[in-house]
Amino acid sequence: QNLGHELRVFTPLDEPLKIWELKLTNASENEKYLALTYYVEWVLGDLRPKTTMHVVTDIDPASGALLAWNPYNTEFGERTAFFAVDEMKRTVTGDRREFLGRNGSLRTPAAMTRTRLSGKVGASLDPCGAIQVNFDLAAGQEREIIFKLGVGQSLEDARTMIHRFHG
Repeated sequence: QNLGHELRVFTPLDEPLKIWELKLTNASENEKYLALTYYVEWVLGDLRPKTTMHVVTDIDPASGALLAWNPYNTEFGERTAFFAVDEMKRTVTGDRREFLGRNGSLRTPAAMTRTRLSGKVGASLDPCGAIQVNFDLAAGQEREIIFKLGVGQSLEDARTMIHRFHG
């Protein structure tokens, strides 16, 4: 209660990028402990059931962004998708089963019962991208969290875009 929020979603006209700016305001007299989680399912091809077994995920060591690519896509095998947040204290996973839980669903993901995500990434997973940011919001405090989802022509192009749009 007494938590104000404002979400602004936009895409730069000349970049394959989507940005979410979420501003949270604690209008109460008490400090609040919040966990903000964002989840995406990678397709990286025409249909998820056809491509899911080929998608590989990793964590970019410089930015902490989640990276994903499909080396078996004959047209776009060099492209690298990324999912990032402008927060240093965050946890991530590239494992859909971890996020949803065994026989889980998007309605009640298992990850919402945990305080952190494992950081599990790699090949041979049911791939996803999930980022969780945990933080305290003091009484009267305002905080802005920025998420970015995009794709680069290559890994280097993706890293350049992550850096250029940081903050």
